[in-house]
Amino acid sequence: MVAISKIATGNGHGENSPYFDGWKAYEANPFHPTDRPDGVIQMGLAENQLCFNFIEKWVMQHPEASLCSAEGVDRFKETALFQDYHGMPEFRQAVAKFMGKVRGDRVKFDPDRIVMSGGATGAHEMVAFCLADPGEAFLVPTPYYPGFDRDLRWRTGVELVPVVCESWNNFKITRHALETAYEKATEANLRVKGLLITNPSNPLGTILDRETLRSVVKFIDEKNIHLIGDEIYAATVFMEPEFVSISEIIEEVECNRDLIHIVYSLSKDMGFPGFRVGIVYSYNDAVVSCARKMSSFGLVSSQTQHLIASMLSDDEFVDSFIAESKEQLFKRHKYFTWNLSQVGIGSLKSNAGLFIWMDLRKLLKEKTFEAEMDLWRVIINEVKLNVSPGSSFHCNEPGWFRVCFANMDDHTMEVALLRIRTFMLKHNEAMVPRKLCRRSSLKLSFSRRRDDLMSPSIMSPHSPIPQSPLVRART
Repeated sequence: MVAISKIATGNGHGENSPYFDGWKAYEANPFHPTDRPDGVIQMGLAENQLCFNFIEKWVMQHPEASLCSAEGVDRFKETALFQDYHGMPEFRQAVAKFMGKVRGDRVKFDPDRIVMSGGATGAHEMVAFCLADPGEAFLVPTPYYPGFDRDLRWRTGVELVPVVCESWNNFKITRHALETAYEKATEANLRVKGLLITNPSNPLGTILDRETLRSVVKFIDEKNIHLIGDEIYAATVFMEPEFVSISEIIEEVECNRDLIHIVYSLSKDMGFPGFRVGIVYSYNDAVVSCARKMSSFGLVSSQTQHLIASMLSDDEFVDSFIAESKEQLFKRHKYFTWNLSQVGIGSLKSNAGLFIWMDLRKLLKEKTFEAEMDLWRVIINEVKLNVSPGSSFHCNEPGWFRVCFANMDDHTMEVALLRIRTFMLKHNEAMVPRKLCRRSSLKLSFSRRRDDLMSPSIMSPHSPIPQSPLVRART
């Protein structure tokens, strides 16, 4: 057998994670309302499909945005010919303007600092290559997106050091947790080159408040390490408090701006993962220069740049889309979490993202990650839902699961909720002595779970449903 590289034969991609195992189970037996009604429902994909009718309407009204139409053919040749790795000026200008709008126009972005990449995956790897050498490390607060193990480590040789965050304070990033992780890395002879934060958080669906962000900036400035702000869910904040970007904080706090870098994408905010539009925005001139050269390995196609530039240059469309997306996400989140609460399932209070951080700790036979995996296998194989276990996100507490709610139509969501209700009713009946089975299993479930569900960190079935700022403005 001919030998091949260590990268090719290694497990750096992380495909053996339960996160990817769930995807394999779905791909082997995907749900379809008529062809495969007993198939696995995909709830492990953080995708925003709630506004495609809105987007498709714009596409129909602007055929010139497509080069493959009679109206757009005049731009076909110049767009199809060679484009350098700087990207089309109109594309960079439109993306910079959109990034500002998503952040309430409280900050402006320089189009000349926009570096394009093949999705956020390519953007993260590009930043890692620019900032760290093999064997050096980034701190990453837990729980964090499982793909970071692939994006930041696989080909770069960079190490990730967990910053352990816990449920008792809603998984907030504290100075103590940062210092502890930094010290552990130092003790392990790892040189820490940066801190990666995800805001809004995947998988928590929460945002970082100003106080936390200021503390983070102060920490990296004192340690003289880089800060990478993954803000790919910035436009998914559907309820107060509003999103605060790291780009706003550095206007308020004195720091070395050469240490500040933002990763952005249109995959989540616009629902365009297939277009592979990733962005690196750095305040460091050397990083911008290096990243732009590296972008040659993962450019955004000129056809996609043309379409995106046309769409994001339409101010009326962008304003309407941002508002519509927030409202649709709010409605879906409210409906989904309320239905879970009716069968005694709580979740971390959240106001952003395309998922919830579901609390199934009470369903574990014991408080171990082995028990979490046992429960996950039941959910995958018997309930037929692909949800992602907390251990795949490096959560330090067993029993949490990420559940995506925006990647399906209403019918599929109702089927998923029915499966969850059926599962919980069977579980509650199994936990109740036979002579008490005539009582309402839901009532029993609520009484057993009241202490947990009334915790400030958990959405309770007895607490009032929050109202979206958008809804309040219209009533």
